[in-house]
Amino acid sequence: MSVLLRPAAEADCAGIGELHHRSRASAYAHLLSPAALTFGSPAAMGEWWAERWKWERDTHRLTVATVDDELAGFSYLGPSTDDGVAELSAIHAAPEFVGTGVGKALMRDALPALARIADRAVLWVLEGNDRARLFYERGGWTADGATRTEPLGVDTVRMLRYSRTV
Repeated sequence: MSVLLRPAAEADCAGIGELHHRSRASAYAHLLSPAALTFGSPAAMGEWWAERWKWERDTHRLTVATVDDELAGFSYLGPSTDDGVAELSAIHAAPEFVGTGVGKALMRDALPALARIADRAVLWVLEGNDRARLFYERGGWTADGATRTEPLGVDTVRMLRYSRTV
């Protein structure tokens, strides 16, 4: 299987939204209520990504991963709200591509881009998302003790911050 990475185009946002919606429902099935898992729609998430990309494209980087011309994953990164820090805001693989190397390819691609922004990078992960936490830890990220709570659909979730030197 060959994973190809490329910068996202505006036309990709609908597919990114659909993938994000499915990825979130699959990865968080054991962590969120059914109402939170089905909150919104793939189309609404695509519109959200299109709007976000419209406003942040000059400061952020949206990358898509494809396998045989099928959208398999995406990453999103840019400056953090903390001065002098980069943030990996998202790495999502379509459920059928989890564990195939798509996420690893996106991470390998993201690290040099984060380093062009700052010497230190952060990301946030759901506290109970053990699979994602292990993925990040294997990639050199460390939970640094910072936490926050935020809404996710109709639920409120606890997030852990991970950081690393890039």
